Amino acid sequence: MSADTETGAVGAESGAVARESGAGVPDAGVSVPDSPAARLQALFEGHRLTPTQRRIAHSMVRRAADVPFLSSVELAELAGVSQPSVTRFAVALGFDGYPALRKHLREVAPTEQTAASASYNEYQQAVEAEIENLRHLAEVLADPRPVQKAGRLLAASRPLPVLGLRAAASQAYGFAYFAAKVHPDVRLLNEGGTMIHDRIDAAVRAGASTLLCFALPRHPREVVDALAYAKEAGLTVVSVADSAFAPVAKVSDLLLPAAVGTGLAFDTACAPMLLGRVLLEAMCDDLPDAQARLEEFDARAAARGLFVE
Repeated sequence: MSADTETGAVGAESGAVARESGAGVPDAGVSVPDSPAARLQALFEGHRLTPTQRRIAHSMVRRAADVPFLSSVELAELAGVSQPSVTRFAVALGFDGYPALRKHLREVAPTEQTAASASYNEYQQAVEAEIENLRHLAEVLADPRPVQKAGRLLAASRPLPVLGLRAAASQAYGFAYFAAKVHPDVRLLNEGGTMIHDRIDAAVRAGASTLLCFALPRHPREVVDALAYAKEAGLTVVSVADSAFAPVAKVSDLLLPAAVGTGLAFDTACAPMLLGRVLLEAMCDDLPDAQARLEEFDARAAARGLFVE
C-alpha cells in the first residue's frame, strides 16, 4: 500500500471511488447529486486528508444534515478525535478555522424543515431520512459506469467470494442468495474468525479474481484486515460501504457508497441493500446465461412445488 492510498486525495465523488484511471468520472451533462451528503463530499473533493481527517469527513457525511449546527467539540466527540484535530481539518479544507467551515456549511447546505416534516415523530423522521438516502443513491446512479464496471468484475470472477460481517452479514447473505441463481460459484463469507483467511486462500486457488464486500458501521477491524489480505492475495476488492470515507476505502479498488440511516437506535440500511440489488442486475448483464439459469430454476421450483403462489 502506498502512502498516497493511506493519506490520499479525495477522488471525484460521482458515487464511486475507483483507483483505476478514468473510473467514476461523470460524463458532461450528468447531474451532480444535490443533497447534504453530496455537497459535503464535493467540498472534500481533491483535498489530501490524513487518516484522522478522513475519519472526521466520514462522520460528517453520515450526519450531513446535523453537521452545520455542531460545535467543534461536538464534531470531535462524534468522530472520536480531538477538538484541535477538527480545527486542523477545517484549515486543511482552506478555511480559517472551524467557525468559518460551519458558516460555509450553513450557507451551502440549508436544512430548514417544512411545516410537515417538523411535525414528524421519530419513526417518520427515520423513514424520511432513508427516503433522502435513496434519492441520493438515485442521483449517484445517474452515472452508471462504476456499477457497470463492478458488475463486469463480479461476473468474471469464478468463484465469487462475498464478504460481510456483523451488521453487514445480512447484506452479504442477501446478495449471495440471489447471485447463486445466476452465477456458477458464489462463496459467502459471513462469519469472522481465523478461518476467513483460509477461505480467501481457497477462493484464490479456485480461480477467484474479485471479492465483493459489504461494509457497514460499526466497521469491524477484521473486515479491513481481511480486505488487505485479499488484495495481497491478488484479488480485486469491490466494496459497498456507507460512505466514500469508510475505513474499507483504503483497502478497496472500487468503492460504491450508499448512506445508512442513523435516526434510530440501530442503523437502517435501505440504500446499501438496494445498491446490492443494482449490482446484481449489472452482474447479470455480463453473464450470458443468466436468463437461462433463472428460467431453469423457475421450472425446477414449479416441478417441486417450492412456492405457494
